[in-house]
Amino acid sequence: MTDQKEKDVQSPEAAHNPSRRDALRYLGAAGAGSVVLGAAGTGATVLLSKPSVKKVKTSVNIVIAGAGAAGLATASRLADRLEGAKITIIDARKEHYYQPGFTLVAAGIKPGDYPVSKTKDYLPKGIDLIEERVAEIDPDANKVVTESGKTVAYDYLFVAMGLKLDYAAIEGMDESLIGQNGMGSIYHGPESAKRTWEQMSKFADNGGVGIFHRPNTEMKCAGAPLKYTFITEDYLTRRGNRSKAEIIYNSNNKALFSVPIVSEKVRMLFEERDIHINHDRDLIAIDPGKRIATFAKPEGTEEYQYDFINVIPPMRAPDPVRYSPLAWKDGIWAFDGWMEVEKSTLRHVRYRNVFGVGDIAGVPKGKTAASVKWQVPVAVDHLVAELEGKTSDAHYDGYTSCPMITRLGQAMLVEFDYHNNLTPSFPGIIAPLEELWISWVMKTMALKPTYISMLRGRA
Repeated sequence: MTDQKEKDVQSPEAAHNPSRRDALRYLGAAGAGSVVLGAAGTGATVLLSKPSVKKVKTSVNIVIAGAGAAGLATASRLADRLEGAKITIIDARKEHYYQPGFTLVAAGIKPGDYPVSKTKDYLPKGIDLIEERVAEIDPDANKVVTESGKTVAYDYLFVAMGLKLDYAAIEGMDESLIGQNGMGSIYHGPESAKRTWEQMSKFADNGGVGIFHRPNTEMKCAGAPLKYTFITEDYLTRRGNRSKAEIIYNSNNKALFSVPIVSEKVRMLFEERDIHINHDRDLIAIDPGKRIATFAKPEGTEEYQYDFINVIPPMRAPDPVRYSPLAWKDGIWAFDGWMEVEKSTLRHVRYRNVFGVGDIAGVPKGKTAASVKWQVPVAVDHLVAELEGKTSDAHYDGYTSCPMITRLGQAMLVEFDYHNNLTPSFPGIIAPLEELWISWVMKTMALKPTYISMLRGRA
């Protein structure tokens, strides 16, 4: 860590109640991962070894489309529960990205290679991997077609293809320019996150106008644009340049977060830190050369001159799902093509041998790693029960976790469900809407090991 970064990360508030000693005691006693990947209000300790479960013998043919967090976790769970099944996972990307780490890289907290590992490192024995992209899903014919034209038949299908970052929907946007001329984008990938940090750090050194926003679509980790706004403001303050900067956050609707009590807390913190909020703004165009961002608003459009901007693109279902029979046909998730699944079982409403887990699922909450941790066991349990000739009462209640960094050294551990209820894992110990050092530790240290355990079916 450079001298400047050491100076940045030091915080006089780092010993905020609970104390560091108490925080470490709680982490050791209760299992840090149970919080960040979801104890759903129970305080249950994360499992670090696989439970002993009697395997179900079957010759069923299962295909998993996608080898991200949801796909790999599904593969591990199926391998643990079934004996004799043919399980195939399809994905072209050889690298596995720990996506919660992108914000940490873009904040200068972690190195650029921190989120990167290899997909094969998490594949259970006996799982077939086809290293190609999925080009088409035909649920009427029970088959998946790869980019090379290979047809892969299935009896059951788990769709875990994540989502599509639709940068092309922003007029003038050029992804190759991320990390240049004041443009950042934390979602684009590890290298772009690293370049975003370089641009944000320059902004923190010089001041100017910083533009932050979120898209007018569903998105993964909706707290990420907020936490990056907080982080940038804190760097400006620590470097003595806050008075030289104007920070603007453009919300896509009339709220800052989908959970009302969290939205109000963020609003209060933004007001306290002089972060200007605009509502009903949607980024539709950008001129990287002139550093002008154009937002749509109810009365027309509005241009903003910026010195730094964190571009968050619209997010939609990948084309093989969006333009397939699996997508919602009407309602709020239809246009962007999210999968039409039951929100409690993740099972497709019309194609009962198909499940959608992770970001692809068209449900009210659940586009986080913590959601995957709870979704996958539910979906797998319903399939296994069916193979046994039984039914399962397992259900997903929308559990989502967002460790929201609010300054270097502090974060709020926000956990909630479909009904916007706060579901704290350690009630009475970690208050979900307080800025705490222990929540910072959860985000920066405890989450990744637990995430890896989840990929291997242990969490």
